[in-house]
Amino acid sequence: MSFLATTPSSTILSPPYTLLGSGGKVSYLRLGRVEGYRRVTMRGGSENRKPLQKGRNLSIEAIQAVQSLKRAKKDLQQLDRVYDSKIRRLLKFDMMAVLRELLRQNECSLALKVFEDVRKEDWYKPQVSLYADIVSVLASNGLFEQVQIIHSYLKAETDLAPEIEGFNNLLKALVSYNLGELAMESYYLMKEVGCEPDKASFRIVIKGLESTRESVDLRPVKKDAQELYGESLEFLEEEDEAATGISTH
Repeated sequence: MSFLATTPSSTILSPPYTLLGSGGKVSYLRLGRVEGYRRVTMRGGSENRKPLQKGRNLSIEAIQAVQSLKRAKKDLQQLDRVYDSKIRRLLKFDMMAVLRELLRQNECSLALKVFEDVRKEDWYKPQVSLYADIVSVLASNGLFEQVQIIHSYLKAETDLAPEIEGFNNLLKALVSYNLGELAMESYYLMKEVGCEPDKASFRIVIKGLESTRESVDLRPVKKDAQELYGESLEFLEEEDEAATGISTH
């Protein structure tokens, strides 16, 4: 099933929003929960997701924009008016602050609508860390079809920086929700953009996917790890802040 052109479903609860896909194609996005996914969590980490807004308070304009969006989200016409009057006039830093605040509050449909506009801005530069945050929030809310769509946008980006922390956070989020195929695609993507996996990357992918028993071929990943860190792969048994043991529940 292709997620780049998702058609409306009678089981979807939220109103549709339009997202810009690769090559100028348009995807119609409806938010709904997908059953049958089992979440796995990393041992040793906090159960509470850290705030995504780091080191900067929201401006008055950003606060007003967030409040206005939340009030208007059930009325599409009103939502469009709020966009014209509150969102599209924001400066770059305020628009990004609004996006991250909506993610922090689990306002997924609103966050995706803002992300649509962010991607159209002349100043937009794709960041793997932002994609990792979006994927993590969507997955934690059971919106796995939307995770697929957002991940397809990430793969279509043409100017990704080799951001090791962002890629590791993305890998960790995908592995934590049993999205093994997307995790493997992300692993190959990081190599494609010149981001060499580190020990944490290999721990997340190899140990994480082995513990979840995902049906993915880890042999190429193990071969890469052996070429960098030795045949024994003893480092996989070490623990660090980026990758710890994984348990299912």
